[in-house]
Amino acid sequence: MCLAIPGKIIDIYKKEGNEEVVVQYPGETRIARNVGLAVKKGDYVIVQAKIIVQRVPEDEALESLKVWKEVGK
Repeated sequence: MCLAIPGKIIDIYKKEGNEEVVVQYPGETRIARNVGLAVKKGDYVIVQAKIIVQRVPEDEALESLKVWKEVGK
């Protein structure tokens, strides 16, 4: 089972012909590749193995982040 934390896209750019995104998580920022999903800055996404696998509605992402924050206390 995989437990994923949603991250917020804060930048999108092209690198070597691929679309890459900067994803902000609580406490860190990471780079991921987009391989065909329609995403934009401000969207929340789930990343697996440095590839965006799912876009998450903002309300669901914020609720998930709230739960993760409580778990971390």
